[in-house]
Amino acid sequence: MSVQPPDQLENEEMLRIFREIDKSPEMTQRGLSSRLGISLGKVNFLIKTLIERGFVKVENFRKSSSKSAYLYYLTPAGAEEKTRTTYLFLKKKIREYERLPTEIQQLREEVRESGFPSDEQDQSGNRL
Repeated sequence: MSVQPPDQLENEEMLRIFREIDKSPEMTQRGLSSRLGISLGKVNFLIKTLIERGFVKVENFRKSSSKSAYLYYLTPAGAEEKTRTTYLFLKKKIREYERLPTEIQQLREEVRESGFPSDEQDQSGNRL
């Protein structure tokens, strides 16, 4: 069985889940969903994926009358994957950062060409 690599957005979401699990293993999926701004269904899907890939281990630590509580742990492979994903995400952000000056200059030129004020300020007085 081959596992398909996640898309870029999923990589970012997985990295965010890795980080939260690392900080708070007792966090519920509902808590992760709320904290990360990701739907509960998507959190469930991503955690199941991480468990299937051997990156996260789950343990039942308490049972109440109606729900189970779980602890999520990064496995050694999960810690390695978190580091790899962090590295790739950092590379992507650095490339974006390096492209920004050129993109900003192009946008400034487009604004000027469209007839907006040449003082390069928006309506709030912020420099464009």
